[in-house]
Amino acid sequence: MATGINAWIEDELTGCRLADERLNRRLSTLLDQMAGAMGASIPLACQDWANTKAAYRFFSNDRVSEGDILAGHFNSTRLRVAATTGPLLVIQDTTEFSFQREHPEKIGQTFRVNSGQDQEGRFRMHTVCGLLMHASLAVTTEGLPLGLGAVKFWTRTKFKGTDALKRTNVAPATA
Repeated sequence: MATGINAWIEDELTGCRLADERLNRRLSTLLDQMAGAMGASIPLACQDWANTKAAYRFFSNDRVSEGDILAGHFNSTRLRVAATTGPLLVIQDTTEFSFQREHPEKIGQTFRVNSGQDQEGRFRMHTVCGLLMHASLAVTTEGLPLGLGAVKFWTRTKFKGTDALKRTNVAPATA
């Protein structure tokens, strides 16, 4: 019987079924490692090269998606919400995860920003590389977090051309 953080991880993974039992075990191990180094980088949380490499292999596995990883947590959130009486708050926010990369197209971009002017007076544009995440957190009115109700990850490259759609002439509705 697991206790403490291991019991919590086990509960959160109850509704999570990855494509292979080995992937389920790897996810459990990763969560245990990351729980022991909250906020740390993957190499720091994993402590050695073999575990770090295994973590990156897990995250890049085509048979694992963020939906697969979060399925257990969403199930646990659903159960906590169902067991709660009274009103709930669903708090939403969009967060940017920025990374420095030589090739931002491999991750995606969050936005482009003016980095000032060069010697000829031309504006220099800088691409901010990263991901965007919009999450909805279920919370009781007393402030007890129950878990994520929804989460969506994306990059701006997926929405290329949306500015052109906004400029499309649409006939106004007539009465």
